[in-house]
Amino acid sequence: MIEKVNPCHPDKVADRIAGAIVDLAYAKDKEPKVAVEVLIGHGKCHIIAESSVKFSNKEIKAIVNRIAGKLKVDFACVKQDIHLAQNQSEGLKCGDNGIFKGVPLTKEEQQLSKIAHEIYAKYPSDGKYILADDKLIICQSNAPTPKLQKQYPNAVINPLGDWTGGTDVDSGATNRKLGSDMASSVTGGGLHGKDLSKADVSVNIYAFLKAQKVGHPVELFCAIGDDKIDGKPYDEIVKIAKKYILEVGGFEKFAEWGLY
Repeated sequence: MIEKVNPCHPDKVADRIAGAIVDLAYAKDKEPKVAVEVLIGHGKCHIIAESSVKFSNKEIKAIVNRIAGKLKVDFACVKQDIHLAQNQSEGLKCGDNGIFKGVPLTKEEQQLSKIAHEIYAKYPSDGKYILADDKLIICQSNAPTPKLQKQYPNAVINPLGDWTGGTDVDSGATNRKLGSDMASSVTGGGLHGKDLSKADVSVNIYAFLKAQKVGHPVELFCAIGDDKIDGKPYDEIVKIAKKYILEVGGFEKFAEWGLY
C-alpha cells in the first residue's frame, strides 16, 4: 500500500520552493548552512529561513512566482544559531541528531511511481495516487475523467468528479509528503529545504541508496557532532548525497518526486 503525489501537489510546491532556495544558497556559497520552511496556500506564501548566506526579498519572490505563480510573499530570514554554527567550524560533522532508515522499494511502490509519472507527463497539475494491492485510486486535477478511465479501466478515478486542485484549493507545507518521497524509508527527518550538512538530507539519501544496493533495510542513527556514520567519515556520506542531488538536477528537482 503506497501513496504518491506529483510535483504540483501543494505540499510538493512548498518543497520545490524550499529546494530552489537551497539551490540559491549553494549558488552563493560553496558550503552554505541553510534550513527553510514554506507554508503556501490561498494566494499567500510564508517562508522562514535560517541561513549563513543572505537572500534578497526580490530573489525569494522570483522563486515563488516562477514555481507557484503571483502570490503575496512573506519572507523572514535569520542567522543560524551560534551553537549550531560552531558544530561545523572545524570540519564537516553531522548536523543533527536522528535515526534513519533505508528500505528497498517494492514492486508496488515502483509501479505506482511509474503510473504517477505517466499521468503527470500528460496532465502537469495537482494529483494524488494510491495503490493498495490491486486497487488503484487516481485523483488528477484538470484532467477529463473518461480519458483517464479509458487508460486505467480498473482504477477508481476522481471520486468527487473533475476538480481544479492547486494552492487555491489546498494549502501546502514542506516535508508533509515524506511517504510519497521515501516510501517505506520514512523517518522523523525531512528531506527538503536543508543543506547537505544536515543528516536529514544526507543520511536519509545514503541509507535509501544503500538499501537499494544491498537489498535489505538499513537502519542508522547519529548524534549532532558525529564525524562518522556507518563506519564512514561524515564528509563521505555528504559526498554520496551531493552526487545524487547533482545527478537529479539540484534540490528543487529533487523535491519534485523525492527519492523515487
